[in-house]
Amino acid sequence: MNFEELITHYGYIVILIGTFLEGETILVIGGLLAHRGYLELPYVITSAFAGTLFGDQLYFYIGRIKGKKFIDSRPVWQAKSRRVFKLLEKHQILLILGFRFIYGIRTVTPFVLGSSGISPARYLLLNICGALLWAMAVGILGFYFGQALELFISEIKLYEKWVIISLLSLSAIIWLFFKWRDKKSALKENSKPVQ
Repeated sequence: MNFEELITHYGYIVILIGTFLEGETILVIGGLLAHRGYLELPYVITSAFAGTLFGDQLYFYIGRIKGKKFIDSRPVWQAKSRRVFKLLEKHQILLILGFRFIYGIRTVTPFVLGSSGISPARYLLLNICGALLWAMAVGILGFYFGQALELFISEIKLYEKWVIISLLSLSAIIWLFFKWRDKKSALKENSKPVQ
């Protein structure tokens, strides 16, 4: 099976799983592939919408069942969860609608929201709106990113596999850097003497 067949057969599933876990990069690449004609943009957006919605609903219920202890047992999440709780006090609706756009707290927010006592029905309604907004915005961004690439690289067909691999590699390096930084920050925070 060649590269193009892999994309057309498994592209939507990869987008669904990637966005279930956490996946701006996956969705941008999905939009780029839609621009290139391997995938259909409406299905890319639908897959991303479903993945992020179901993922964040699951994380919300884990936070709801396990509570604040679950969050506190993860040192890397502690500073982020404090930030989310502060935002939650002032901007509950905007936070639920837009947390996917806030790098650094995106992963922990559904767990915090679940542990905060927010009504599941309220969260579901706002989460549907936020997931749809995010999937459309990032998917369309990826689509136009593909168009911009074509302006700069006239023979994009020759390089598209390497562009995709480079984007995935770059996002993995950035993700690893932030994980390392968060872990270092959490260790530093936990080593401070209690006053």
